[in-house]
Amino acid sequence: MHSTDSAKCKGSKSLAICCLLLHLLLFIRPAVSQTQSSPRYLQNADNNSNNNERLHQILKGSGAGSGATQLNWPQPPKQNNHDIKTELAKLNSTYVYQNAWPANNVKLGAVTAVSFDLAGNVVIFHRVDRVWGQNTFDNMNQFQEKYRGPIRESTVLALEPATGKVQYDWGKNFFYMPHGLTVDPEDNVWLTDVAMHQVFKFPPRGGDGKPVLTLGDAFQPGSGRKFCKPTSVAVLNNGDFFVADGYCNARILKYSREGELILSWGRNSFSGVSYDVAPKNFFAIPHALTLVPELQLLCAADRENGRVQCFSWNNGTFHSQYHNQLIGDRLFSMAYTPAAGGQLVIVNGPAAELGIHPEHYNEVHGFVLSMRSKQLVSKFGPNNLEFQNPHDVAVTADGNEIYVAELNPMRIHKFVHRSLAKPMSLSATKDSSNSAINRAVVMDQATPEAVHHPSGKAILVASLMLIFAGSTFALALIFARRRKRGNQANSSTTSSDLVYRKLTASNQSCLPFGARSRRHAWEKSDGFKLGGLLDRDRNGFEKLDQQASDEEQETKTLASAQYA
Repeated sequence: MHSTDSAKCKGSKSLAICCLLLHLLLFIRPAVSQTQSSPRYLQNADNNSNNNERLHQILKGSGAGSGATQLNWPQPPKQNNHDIKTELAKLNSTYVYQNAWPANNVKLGAVTAVSFDLAGNVVIFHRVDRVWGQNTFDNMNQFQEKYRGPIRESTVLALEPATGKVQYDWGKNFFYMPHGLTVDPEDNVWLTDVAMHQVFKFPPRGGDGKPVLTLGDAFQPGSGRKFCKPTSVAVLNNGDFFVADGYCNARILKYSREGELILSWGRNSFSGVSYDVAPKNFFAIPHALTLVPELQLLCAADRENGRVQCFSWNNGTFHSQYHNQLIGDRLFSMAYTPAAGGQLVIVNGPAAELGIHPEHYNEVHGFVLSMRSKQLVSKFGPNNLEFQNPHDVAVTADGNEIYVAELNPMRIHKFVHRSLAKPMSLSATKDSSNSAINRAVVMDQATPEAVHHPSGKAILVASLMLIFAGSTFALALIFARRRKRGNQANSSTTSSDLVYRKLTASNQSCLPFGARSRRHAWEKSDGFKLGGLLDRDRNGFEKLDQQASDEEQETKTLASAQYA
């Protein structure tokens, strides 16, 4: 009897424990999944059916559904939106936007990259009339617009840093979809074309327009010794160089000066879920490269992981990473300056949630991050507002000037450190704030023209002229009325005139200057007459001829100017 009760007791305890464990599993499992961020990308379950989805535009053919590795690791808690917005507002703006740069006659397409040549010119790479859309590539990353041929106009422009005027240009009839540009220490120009899946090295200023080194097979995406939408190049002083094979393969490759592969590293971290902190050596589009000579580091913009990863440029070993909640989940490019002990100038991008998760607060700015403290020092943007789609950034060695390439609106921005910035007149400003406020701008929309405001001196002169014209007209009207009264007096009886003449004769001695010194409006005289100013042959004051008025002349001038 005792053994039976004991067995029943043990059985009930086991059942209770099993129920408890099952209950815990049901509640703990959702909690574990919540340690990851909310999904930032639409699931790519069927590559053949979702080519037209927004996912394909975000990933740009990254292969999230096929070659991605599912990763799980503990995540730190995210800041709430209020904290991020407050902290962003606290950041100072240490750079001043140059509204009037570049010159108005510089016409640009989507600007994808920016660098400096040895002469100090700002060298940019732009797409002219090409736009990377949802159907530009198929699911196999094959370029679908080869039939259009190469871009016919110059894709590489060099701008004078002070005025923004074009110093030289090249790159006609060669590129299909420009992406990355780097000028090396020998003034050679390295460019990547994501449509051609190739990397090119050109001599200084483009030479004769033919590359001296080409890597990859034209229009053939792949892995191994092929590329799949390469994004950027960085070159060492000894001629060795690095390539970010970005959108599909998510890796970095190091080559010798002659173009022989030395090593490669990196794995694709696309898994359909965004993480706050990704593991080292994993990339979700290595989008840009920069060098830190003092530490012999190569740093990469890990775009969709919202961070910068730095590696030893000798052997590719991981060194450090830089991430900040204020930057957000997308980091498009960065550039290094040794100023202030070493800083990274960073541009982020618009959130990729597509409105699915509006709780992820995001502002698009440029940021300055200290490599020593890993803290943000300041932010910047056009007229202290936000960017829309910044794509690349370059900074001078002294840290005094920053240039940002933007896809939409299609332009290149210049910023100068506030310690060197000069005040600009109103007549030189541009109406660029509209592009930062109105977020829904069409891709091929032209850049707004400069809006010129009248100066204070011009307004003062115009006001004085109006006052003079008004007072002259009023005096003329008064004289006309008095003249009319005089004519009526002349038609009265002769006796009235005789009486008046006798009175004036008798009082002549009483007038201080004599009778002849006092004239009346109705007296006929050869002296001053307002009507005489208009026409000596006319008697009295007449109305102005409306056929020759200033107003009509001005109207005629404006009408003729419309067809000039």
